[in-house]
Amino acid sequence: MIQLYHCINARSFRPLWALEETQQPYELRVLPFPPRVHARPYLQENPLGTVPLLIDGSARMTESAAMCQYIASRDPLRRIDVDPTDPAYPGYLNYLHHGEATLTFPQTLVLRYSRFEPESRRSPQVADDYAKWFLARLRGLDALLARQTFACGERFTAADISLGYALMLATQVGLDDRFSAPVGAYWSRLRERGAFRSALEAQQSAARRQGISGDPFASVNDSPGS
Repeated sequence: MIQLYHCINARSFRPLWALEETQQPYELRVLPFPPRVHARPYLQENPLGTVPLLIDGSARMTESAAMCQYIASRDPLRRIDVDPTDPAYPGYLNYLHHGEATLTFPQTLVLRYSRFEPESRRSPQVADDYAKWFLARLRGLDALLARQTFACGERFTAADISLGYALMLATQVGLDDRFSAPVGAYWSRLRERGAFRSALEAQQSAARRQGISGDPFASVNDSPGS
């Protein structure tokens, strides 16, 4: 069974959502945020001290988008996967990684220089520049979503989970009021998915059982993961 180490609403939400979409069994281990400070024994599992960490037998993974691809590929029903022979496959890979490398990365800098750093080290200019960078990168989705429902046409895939978390983070950062109409409608469609809602419920339920409280975005003091 897959073991997933997770912090509430961090990037580890991506593989959690993918597991809920594919209905694969998993064990969710919720950590206090940030784990490298508040859960020091976790460094023995992941020296980076970041989440997510996915363990599946001998497999150990720390990249959230790669985990989504892995989870999708191991599902016998291929519910959110795209076959390499499918013409949609290049776009699938592109948007799977676009969600993390292009859309999530600049937001981590917005968070760092607007909330994470001590007051004396914060930089509104840097935060604003990277917020504009993120919003500029959303323009590519505008054209795509104006003609189709999801990243790979009319079919929901793991690529939408990767993109969806970037939009979830933007909502937490306060950039969602600047979404275009196509991106806003897309985000609404993603939030309506049963697996998205069940992932939200799963993290809260696991946190309560394991005695973990708090949302890192309610009182931000570190990076949301990897």
